[in-house]
Amino acid sequence: MSFSSEVKKELAKQVSSARHCQIAELAAMMHFCGQYGRDEKGGFTIGFQTENEAVVRKGFTLLRKTFNIDTDTTLEEQQIKDVLQKLGNLEEPVSPLLMKNSCCQRAFLRGAFLSIGSISDPAKGYHLEFDCCDEAKAKQLQELMKGFDIEARIIFRKKYYVVYLKEGAGIVDFLGVCEAPVSLMSLENLRILKEMRNSVNRRVNCETANIARTVNAAARQVEDIKYLEKYYGYQNLPESLRQMAEVRLENPDVPLKELGFCFNPPIGKSGVNHRLRKLSELADKVRLSQLEV
Repeated sequence: MSFSSEVKKELAKQVSSARHCQIAELAAMMHFCGQYGRDEKGGFTIGFQTENEAVVRKGFTLLRKTFNIDTDTTLEEQQIKDVLQKLGNLEEPVSPLLMKNSCCQRAFLRGAFLSIGSISDPAKGYHLEFDCCDEAKAKQLQELMKGFDIEARIIFRKKYYVVYLKEGAGIVDFLGVCEAPVSLMSLENLRILKEMRNSVNRRVNCETANIARTVNAAARQVEDIKYLEKYYGYQNLPESLRQMAEVRLENPDVPLKELGFCFNPPIGKSGVNHRLRKLSELADKVRLSQLEV
């Protein structure tokens, strides 16, 4: 089962105890995937356009709890009128009056995700979206999420206005708002694991880069010293630089800080670096003079 299906399965089990929250969630489901109609005998029917059985069951559970509508009976005209009067025109955004309370807004977002939402496998990437057929409904979703400090964006893709989140933190917040604690913890655990791996990789890459720089610098220093030995002569070097040259040749792979302990008395890393830089500058001057000859 996909992660998106797991989230919907969890949300489908979450039924608010308050009728106003049940109506808000039902309003979202009806406006995003619900439909009214008539059967062959002319009776009124109501249903949900979705392939997810858990979502269908949740929809009819809410209908039974809020309007006492059973799934195996044809609706009376008054029943369908009661539903229409409460939930409004399905072609339009849901009335703000049904979402005055924060708890109702949470329920509405839960119903919206059950109806038209999807979320990618967090092991592969972070992406949550709603595919809305109507721009006004997409903006209503965006505004509701903004009220919970969740910044969603909207793009038009094919025939849908897609409301989406691409940040792991935002998706975690959304799952918290919709009251899906199990899915939230699964996502958080994956996020933590990813961050740890990324942190370790960054540190390893950093240390590898530092080692490479140290090795390359040491190789250049040894090359410069050998060049001076051949074309300039140790006897022409100042005592401090001559000692530095000898110590570096004897310890070609040792870091600068440790090189300082080879002297008596020891010298600091900056002192070692200064002397090696002087040797390299002198080697460059000798090379330049050789070219001019």
